[in-house]
Amino acid sequence: MADVQSLSDRLEALEMRATYQDETIETLNQTVTAQWKQIDALTRQIAALSDRLAQAETSVAAPANERPPHY
Repeated sequence: MADVQSLSDRLEALEMRATYQDETIETLNQTVTAQWKQIDALTRQIAALSDRLAQAETSVAAPANERPPHY
């Protein structure tokens, strides 16, 4: 009888562990998904800023070798 109770207790402990692990995995999955969305948005923002910088660099005229006005 003690063996059956021991096995039942062990089985219940394993079921509780599995439930807790399932909840933890789901929480981690949600966190990772949110982080990937943020990384994707930041990557797109960096690409847009890089494009704007490249456009700004090409539209700026090269400085002429002129003397400053105080000379």
